[in-house]
Amino acid sequence: MKQELLNKYSVPVPRYTSYPPANFFNESFTADSYSDTVVKSNEQNPRHISIYVHIPFCYQMCFYCGCNSQLLKSKPVISDYIDALKKEIRMTLPLLDHSRKISQIHYGGGTPTSQPVAVLREINRMILSEFECIENPEIAIECHPGYMDKNYWNELFDAGFNRISIGVQDFNNDVLKASNRKPSRMPMADIVHILRSKGMSLNMDFIYGLPLQTPESFADTITKAIALKPDRIVTFSYAHVPWVNELQKNLEAIGLPSVSTKNAIYETAKSLLTDAGYKAIGLDHFVLPDDELYKALESKTLHRNFQGYCTRRTTGQVYAFGITGISQLAAAYSQNTKDLDTYIRQVNAGLFPIAKGYILNPEEQITREVVTALMCNYTVNWADIANQLNISVNEVKAALNYKEDLLADFAKDGIIEFDDKHIHVLPEAAPFVRNVAASLDKLMLNGEKHYSKSV
Repeated sequence: MKQELLNKYSVPVPRYTSYPPANFFNESFTADSYSDTVVKSNEQNPRHISIYVHIPFCYQMCFYCGCNSQLLKSKPVISDYIDALKKEIRMTLPLLDHSRKISQIHYGGGTPTSQPVAVLREINRMILSEFECIENPEIAIECHPGYMDKNYWNELFDAGFNRISIGVQDFNNDVLKASNRKPSRMPMADIVHILRSKGMSLNMDFIYGLPLQTPESFADTITKAIALKPDRIVTFSYAHVPWVNELQKNLEAIGLPSVSTKNAIYETAKSLLTDAGYKAIGLDHFVLPDDELYKALESKTLHRNFQGYCTRRTTGQVYAFGITGISQLAAAYSQNTKDLDTYIRQVNAGLFPIAKGYILNPEEQITREVVTALMCNYTVNWADIANQLNISVNEVKAALNYKEDLLADFAKDGIIEFDDKHIHVLPEAAPFVRNVAASLDKLMLNGEKHYSKSV
């Protein structure tokens, strides 16, 4: 990738894991707004139910983390939180149409595996006892291998999980030490053997752009991952947002890779993975050829929600529980309070612990479909979007900041191809898909928000 293009396009833009981005949420969205939109969601698409459970506690704080997490508290506080979490779930489930089916349950954090497996099993049973599931639902949990022993890994299957995401981040212990991340307690090959013996699907998650990483060191990490042959390998781009997490300043003191080095790290990893037979999905996922994500990409029907990349089969409206949990409904987003004590107090008082949210107007709902198509499939077919929304192509474009001169500039730089029927991001320019999406986004015309750089 040419250095001049890296310099031109490595600018702050939204990550577009949602549209609008979460920094547009506002406090005018209340607990009453949430209950109203949950009830309305029963009549909206997608019909399936996707559940997110947030466990915020961590044994120690990784310097790179941008998640809503905190150090493990005293046992009484943890117990109070888990009790409130279960109560919040029990408050919400009666509002849902029980003829709907669960397609996903996902545990994130923090470190969900900071809790005993028995706690996770009880929450799963509480949810799954209320609804039927689609065929082959995805019941997933993010795991920190630094603290999990053989018994814990074995018990996850009995707790109801069928997909495990292991937060490896890097196999280089010097990189982990610089990031304040504990390495795996067990040999990774032993963990993989246990999970495979249970028939569970396996993701391995890595981060590139951390101190001490080089193309050569990260190539060694990815080579080790390929040898273990997980179903999916994820290479997350480190997002440097010290205004969100001050701990990230510790990484500045050590030194972060330059933009060109970071891009070389990614390109080296991508080359190794594709040579090994993995297929690129979106910005950061690599999957085996028989994975349903790749089949969806081939048919240009790949999708994503707050749980990550998914198919139209598995996607659902997302109902989130726990502090900072973000529910992603058909026409609204809702985020719970970030404060632990406030969360426990409000839930125990029978109140939904809503801090803020966002109701999408019709124009924004159109823009969301366009941004999602770009971010997932690197292609926007205007007729397909119009047919999906039952409106005209002109109405689709009118909802956007559609400027042919902006698109022509991307085309001149070899980022896209476009005509009056479609926009297509070229394969070698995939890291700049966020820039293309941002150029179509009317909300970006007011540039007061802070974002990480695209590369």
